Amino acid sequence: MAIGIEKLNWEKIKSFFWNAIVGAILISIVGFSWLGWVLESTAQLEATQSAEKSVNDRLAKICVYQFGKDPEKDLKLKELKGRSSWNRGDYLKNQGWATMPGEEEPDHGVAEKCAELLMEISQ
Repeated sequence: MAIGIEKLNWEKIKSFFWNAIVGAILISIVGFSWLGWVLESTAQLEATQSAEKSVNDRLAKICVYQFGKDPEKDLKLKELKGRSSWNRGDYLKNQGWATMPGEEEPDHGVAEKCAELLMEISQ
């Protein structure tokens, strides 16, 4: 009779084990697919991108201000509008508007956001 009890317990243990594995897999699939779970590396990347976007958004306003101080701003805005959207950031960098006070080099992200703002303002 002892053999039957041991076999019964082993079957229950084996069944519990496989159900736990299947449950863990299903919870992981649901969590990562629909509940927004992310890995630490993904969260870090998203945080970095968000911070960079926020800084560029703030500094682009300084770029717009520097554009407004340029005596030839109307002519240069017309030139900016004539360029493709891919080249507008480079144009602003060459004008020096995307170079922040205290910096030696212009920032590409600031130039791109500044170009967007200038195009919105000029419409």
